[in-house]
Amino acid sequence: MINLVLFGPPGSGKGTQAKLIVNHHGLIHISTGDVFRKNIKDNTALGQLARSYMDKGQLVPDQVTIDLLSSELDSCSESKGFIFDGFPRTILQAQNLDVLMDNKNMDISMVISLEVSENELVKRLLNRGLDSGRADDKDEGVIRNRIQVYENQTSVLKKYYSEKLENAFFSIDGERNIDDIFSDIKKILVKYKIDI
Repeated sequence: MINLVLFGPPGSGKGTQAKLIVNHHGLIHISTGDVFRKNIKDNTALGQLARSYMDKGQLVPDQVTIDLLSSELDSCSESKGFIFDGFPRTILQAQNLDVLMDNKNMDISMVISLEVSENELVKRLLNRGLDSGRADDKDEGVIRNRIQVYENQTSVLKKYYSEKLENAFFSIDGERNIDDIFSDIKKILVKYKIDI
């Protein structure tokens, strides 16, 4: 089983690369945003709890997110592994994820970080906003703020995971075309004897 944390700033291509990995290897893609939406749509108890925070414009507490992820892992117990996208975002969340994985007799196998410059991210997100209709992808000021939040809160995970996983943390140039990036990811997975 392989459990991969895929991270990078908004617009770095995490979702695109996760889909390619899923299509070629059959891992389960776990996006916290998708998990929230699914549980809210299905009106689960955890979904209702998450919605109670979201409706007030508050962040969903880490423990609720962990409980949602735990439920998602349990529902896919026959999986070959998971790709975590959008979580963890902070050191505390990474530590909470470590505890969750320990409790399930699993671990994080590797971390891949997609590296993209701020100007390229802004360009990509503004272009995405033309198609997606997402308000947060249409305003350059909002986009730059999201990138700054990532830099302040999430980029510190590079140090956390590079120290924790030693030889299983990889930074990839995310400014190239999709196929070249995926080719690098495949090489990393092959090196770890993951056949895709």
